Amino acid sequence: MPSTSRKPSIDPVRWTPPPVDPLPQFPAAELTLVAVPGDAPEDVVVDADGSIWTGLIDGKIVRIAPHTGQTTVVGEIEGRPLGLHVARDGRLLVCSSPGGLLALDPATGAVETLVAEVDGRRLQFCSNVTELPDGTIYFTESTSAFTYEHFLGPIFEARNRGSVFRRDPDGTVLTVVPGLYFANGITPTADGSALVFAETQARRLSKYWLTGDKAGTVTPLAVNLPGSPDNLSTGADGRIWCAMVSPTNAVAEMMPKTPPALRKLLWRLPDRLQPKIKPVVWAVAFDPDTGRPVAGVRTEHPRFGMVTGLVEAGDKLWMGSIGFPAVAHVDLAATALR
Repeated sequence: MPSTSRKPSIDPVRWTPPPVDPLPQFPAAELTLVAVPGDAPEDVVVDADGSIWTGLIDGKIVRIAPHTGQTTVVGEIEGRPLGLHVARDGRLLVCSSPGGLLALDPATGAVETLVAEVDGRRLQFCSNVTELPDGTIYFTESTSAFTYEHFLGPIFEARNRGSVFRRDPDGTVLTVVPGLYFANGITPTADGSALVFAETQARRLSKYWLTGDKAGTVTPLAVNLPGSPDNLSTGADGRIWCAMVSPTNAVAEMMPKTPPALRKLLWRLPDRLQPKIKPVVWAVAFDPDTGRPVAGVRTEHPRFGMVTGLVEAGDKLWMGSIGFPAVAHVDLAATALR
């Protein structure tokens, strides 16, 4: 996404990325594309009626009829809508960058700001959100230093400025997991014992425990991934679906190891000269207890790729993308490992 404003400065540090462990070979399932009235539908969620929701780069919030593909613009927010979640009261929780955590009424399009600041500073890169049955909301911020417009900034910096936050039903907001490398997707386990969250730059999924002896602690679930995890969702059988926006590449792996002064120079280059993400259609489902990959899809398509959001809806897996003006779906049965 080309930037429309002057780039902010960066403050990079040397950092060594984790090693890369392979994943199984996933089937190349057949995609069905559904065009949206705009570009880059970053996340996709499903409501109680089976409708699919997404947010576009210009702020539009769109409902998609799952059987016909008909789209309806229901509302519009300021900022870039990222992660979404259907709340208990039927409203759509929306992460906006900038803007913070919002709630949109699907009947009227009215928007309410739930969280704009944390610890006295403005939220910059609210990334993904989920709500528990008791009304407690957990959400991530990828970095406190940049907005989505400059999403490569934290990658160049290689600083752990991401966090997981908790918003209690009374509106109190607390930081529960600081110091993350580009915090991204977040979703609860089916039994409610933990939250699974993704760190895009660290290439790992972790569990933040909500119950039991481990409550309040973080343990690894899937590490050393060979690609960059983005948004997450919980499947009907409890598996954790992970959107993989891009495979690892030599440039991205080498960059955090280079001298900070060199990265400052590279950051000043025009966007057209920056490294580009290769569009791949890639999604992986992990066992919530062992982290073992249990299903997935990986293929290429001339009009879709760079998967950033995904959700099971009926017998389909729906996917969003930051690189194309469409969402897509595949048959869930076609994602089984062979």
